[in-house]
Amino acid sequence: MEFAETLLAQQQVVRLQALLEASRQIHSTIELGEVLRIVLEIVVRELELAGAFFTAFDQTYGDVPADLKESLSAGEVISLMGGDSWLRFPLCDKQKIRFADLVVLLPGGRALDLDEIDFLEALSMQASVAIENARFHERTIEWQRIESDLASARLVQQSLLPQEMPRIPGYALAARSVTCYEVGGDYLDIVAMPSGDIAIVVGDVAGKGLTSALVGMSFRSAFRAMLHANLSLVEIASRMNLLHYNEGAESRRRYVTAFLLWLSPGSDTIEVVNAGHNPAFLMMADRAVHKIAASGTPIGMLPFSTYEAEKYVMGDPARLLVYTDGMTEVFRGEEEFGEARLLQAFSDCKAITAEATLASLWKTLEQFSEGQEQTDDMTALVLSRTS
Repeated sequence: MEFAETLLAQQQVVRLQALLEASRQIHSTIELGEVLRIVLEIVVRELELAGAFFTAFDQTYGDVPADLKESLSAGEVISLMGGDSWLRFPLCDKQKIRFADLVVLLPGGRALDLDEIDFLEALSMQASVAIENARFHERTIEWQRIESDLASARLVQQSLLPQEMPRIPGYALAARSVTCYEVGGDYLDIVAMPSGDIAIVVGDVAGKGLTSALVGMSFRSAFRAMLHANLSLVEIASRMNLLHYNEGAESRRRYVTAFLLWLSPGSDTIEVVNAGHNPAFLMMADRAVHKIAASGTPIGMLPFSTYEAEKYVMGDPARLLVYTDGMTEVFRGEEEFGEARLLQAFSDCKAITAEATLASLWKTLEQFSEGQEQTDDMTALVLSRTS
């Protein structure tokens, strides 16, 4: 009797040591494929089984009939506790939700004893933890790759913004663009023409993030190509609208509001086309402010939109503010900053330079929001006549 008890105790110690060694091997790697391979190899070799596999993964070890794996992986295993030649052991996550099964195949009529079943149950628990850790590692690696790609995309987008303002006799020009996420859907471009005139566009792609940024880059390429084809602003807006619309349903959902501007310093005039964009504010010499409202729908929203150009004389002094809706959609709790407050801040600003005007506006927005997180891309441009 004592001999039998001693033998049983020794067997239990050996089984425990085997389980500890198995656990060490399973947790020795963070690679999912390697974790699965190690678990299956331990199961088959330690218990001298015919084969083993996981229902939710492709990994198998030993002699596994293809039809059995296919049927059990397809869902039969959920309703069956076991068959004459196989047993299954569920694998659950931390929330006790079952995500796979470890299926072991028994050689010719053999049955597992209680110690062996206990070993497999304990091993399944260890496998569940190791698989979750490996999956988390894979997700971490993937997220790091995405973050790296987004950081690169941000650098590319920033490099396409005007790096320095053109020198325009009698004028000052300043612009600022801040994205809500890594990349944004606001678009700003300033092109100095051979004639000495300046072409400017401030745009806002519907939505935020990477998709809107890609649409913005496409918009930039088309705008520049048409600009150098000596088309008028109205022609550019009309052609870009039809081009954008014809690119399909997804492009139409990513329509673009745009404010196109042509500055002729020699005649102190500006020509503007507002395609569904926020009204720009033009402050005249007498400090009266004129709103330049939209003359047509956003680009890409409707196939046959028409646009009109307006011309203004830039008196001495005069100041123009063009912005995206992120400037008005700053919140303090549930209260929105709004167009009226932005206009008031622009009208009250006593700053002398265009850059100082932008700095003043941003400070006003920061004070209003009281540190509340930005929810949209913010872009603004100030053009002022200095003499």
